[in-house]
Amino acid sequence: MLKFLIADDHPLFRDALEGTLKASFDDVCFVESDSLETTLDALKSNKKISMVLLDLTMPGCDNYYGLLRVKEVYPNVPIVVISASDSIETVAQVISFGATGFLSKTSSAATIKEAVLACLDGQTWICEDIKEQVLAVDTDVKTIAQKLKELTPKQFQVLRHVKNGLMNKEIAATLDVTEATVKAHIGVIFKKLDVKTRTQIVLAIEKLQLE
Repeated sequence: MLKFLIADDHPLFRDALEGTLKASFDDVCFVESDSLETTLDALKSNKKISMVLLDLTMPGCDNYYGLLRVKEVYPNVPIVVISASDSIETVAQVISFGATGFLSKTSSAATIKEAVLACLDGQTWICEDIKEQVLAVDTDVKTIAQKLKELTPKQFQVLRHVKNGLMNKEIAATLDVTEATVKAHIGVIFKKLDVKTRTQIVLAIEKLQLE
């Protein structure tokens, strides 16, 4: 039996996706979640999840952070991102961050079935219409995405706040940590991204849509 974890904070979309998968596969069951926290809880309490179908913008996910976190904790579970944010850069980054496939929320039932079958078979799936464009995405963007995979969840949160212009004191207050802790995280970020200033951090990641 295939067991799909549908991770999306919109109940109507979860229901629609379940209906599509039920029509495409004979022996399936579903687990649902609506935030990063409930997704991690669902993976912990449900063994043998066949695949996670993950929305990028659920509460707690902050676009790529949710994907990175799930991949970090459950590296062997295939993740297909299903998102309304379907720019070429987004697709390239999702794959760089370890997703097995990417689907737009406007995908047809036939396309969803094709993608799920390919990913269950261990393949990486991208819509054929955009595959060449994804492969042509700026190499620097892909390299930065690979470097970000090395950050811890807390470092990733600090990075987002630096990108958004917050100073160390503000970041410390937001994350409820000391300024010294923030400085330590930023030092690690500098090293892993091979930069020397906060401005270089912003320039390095401005294309990665870390809103």
